[in-house]
Amino acid sequence: MLKTILRYDKGTIIITGGIPHIPFATVDPRTNHLRALALHYQNITEYLKQSEIEYDDNNVLDLIPSPNINNKHSHLLTLRDYQQKALDRWVNAGKRGCVVLPTGSGKTVIGVKAIETVNAASLIIVPTIDLMDQWTSVLSKYFTNVKIGNLGGGSDDIQAITVSTYDSAYIRATSLGNKFALIIFDELHHLGAPGYRSIAEQFVSPFRLGLTATIEREDEMHKEFPRLVGGIVFEAHSIDLAKAKHLASYKIERRLVDMTPEEYEDYKNNFSIYQTCLQRMGLKMNRQGAFRRLIMMSGRSMTARQAILARNKAMDIALNSRSKIEELKKILSQNKGIKTIIFTQHNKLVYEISDRFLIPFITYKSSKEERQDALNGFRDGRYNAIVTSKVLDEGVDVPDAQLGIIVSGTGSSREFIQRLGRLLRPKQDSNIKAKFIEIVSSGTREMGTSLKRKRAFKG
Repeated sequence: MLKTILRYDKGTIIITGGIPHIPFATVDPRTNHLRALALHYQNITEYLKQSEIEYDDNNVLDLIPSPNINNKHSHLLTLRDYQQKALDRWVNAGKRGCVVLPTGSGKTVIGVKAIETVNAASLIIVPTIDLMDQWTSVLSKYFTNVKIGNLGGGSDDIQAITVSTYDSAYIRATSLGNKFALIIFDELHHLGAPGYRSIAEQFVSPFRLGLTATIEREDEMHKEFPRLVGGIVFEAHSIDLAKAKHLASYKIERRLVDMTPEEYEDYKNNFSIYQTCLQRMGLKMNRQGAFRRLIMMSGRSMTARQAILARNKAMDIALNSRSKIEELKKILSQNKGIKTIIFTQHNKLVYEISDRFLIPFITYKSSKEERQDALNGFRDGRYNAIVTSKVLDEGVDVPDAQLGIIVSGTGSSREFIQRLGRLLRPKQDSNIKAKFIEIVSSGTREMGTSLKRKRAFKG
């Protein structure tokens, strides 16, 4: 019988040697050889060993050399009790699995310690350039003997420790898939996207760590994470870490406001059109996937299109009510001198609030210099407030704030948790509570949106 040989090929493992069947592998009709996703490398080698089948591993794991990848500054990085517990559980799970911790609780340092534990070539994958820069800065501080590589944002420098964006890792997965022993997925929930899932599938990396504050996805693709990364090995919620003084204690408050009579009349009229269109189509929106079906129908149905336009108009009125601006004015007056982040759903309201209250704004259109000036000014006290849409929800190092105000937002619990997390860094005075205020238009569907985003919140 021919000797079994394994080799890496563009995100897959090719198995030659005449074995008719191996778990996770199928026959490639182009070559008649067995082929499997690189993800299953460990499963395949374990099967061969258990079956007492001799094999040659033809450099499947061809790691980037890393003779100096050790942390001489370990003494500078002391883990909190829950961070150490998370790391220990990850190690005990075979150095595979997901850690779920709230924003501000120090997930990055767990990643640093995981790299130190594996002591081999490591790849960190992040969703934004800002996060790539932040990880690079932290890693450079603790791994002084190693140059930190970057992949993304115009950089193409592969080193023993490399930080990459998800986009760049996706593009380069087939060529880099056997170069790293450890792969860390920061903001893990992004891995559930259809294209990004293939990153995990095309990497051989036996050791995997997922880091996130919000692991669930509305499309339920988080159910793929145990296969791609490993199961949840540790999870802690903001309320527990706040009680232990690791995060700031906080209070969540909802303020209901009445729209102006004109706004409410306009809202009712548009919402009535929306409901009439649904009845005409016989579509019940309490069924799973109903709204997605409505969107698909709108391409060929004038009634469906009219329903969506009327719904969007109604929600736009509720989200951007004049009464909300007046309530915001009252809140800001009551909290003078307190560092405040104001969140909205759409940029239109960002600019309106910025103009009305002379508050610096940050949107996706802000240049890097404008964004940095606003954040630095907020950090050093030149500005007491900033207003933003979605830009600060994730991937930006936001200075400490005490008050958060949601003027408008989606029903996403992830968005809610990430926005709350911007307030939870421990305060110098442990008696100071962070406050998170939602402004919600009374008697509208926005009340349901508010309940929905908090439904999955366990903090």
